[in-house]
Amino acid sequence: MKIAVDFHIHTGLSPCADEDMTPNNIVNMSMLKGLDAIAITDHNTAENCKACLDVAKSKGLIVVPGMELQTKEEVHLICLFKGINEVLSFQQLVYDQLPEKENDPKVFGKQLVFNEKDEAIRENKRMLIISTSLSLNEVFYEVEKREGVIIPAHVDRGAYSLIGTLGFVPKQLEIKTLEISRRCNLTTFLEKYKYLKRYKFIQSSDAHYLGDILERENFIEVEEKTIEGIFRALR
Repeated sequence: MKIAVDFHIHTGLSPCADEDMTPNNIVNMSMLKGLDAIAITDHNTAENCKACLDVAKSKGLIVVPGMELQTKEEVHLICLFKGINEVLSFQQLVYDQLPEKENDPKVFGKQLVFNEKDEAIRENKRMLIISTSLSLNEVFYEVEKREGVIIPAHVDRGAYSLIGTLGFVPKQLEIKTLEISRRCNLTTFLEKYKYLKRYKFIQSSDAHYLGDILERENFIEVEEKTIEGIFRALR
């Protein structure tokens, strides 16, 4: 079956995201837009994943816990996990590999942690919008160890992407699916990078505002409408 997905959505915990990106607002907007599954992917953190999962439990929307990680090579990777324990275990590793710098909300924006009632219960003081000291190889090893899936983010962009930074997709990495940004024309992109035709592609919103969340426009084929079914399709 085909399901409509958007696997790149930020909450108000990402300093560059709008403060209206709360768990209930994200879940309800995703449902209004007809999506079947979404992923919560804040910058170098997963602290709002549980609240989003709790909100979605009774609403029939699949929420995949995840993170948009920035490697030491300044490559953005969408890291997706089957459950909250796995993503929080990965988050602890990431926190240990972040420089000890404090966020300046006046410059970068607030980093809000929400509960399931959309109440901001605290601010994350870490500077999240910087590179970790984890290499690409290390990230792939750690995510695979937790049975997660990695999708290189917005590979059509010149900055913070695998293609833009390295110029190629390393063959030794277990990459099956690549993400392009919502305004990218895949046909045109593949004319330029013909060797990428062997990969699967998803198109995501990289939503920082509620209105940016995708409509029913990006689909993946799954055997069953579960996180396990989604992971099998992405792999």
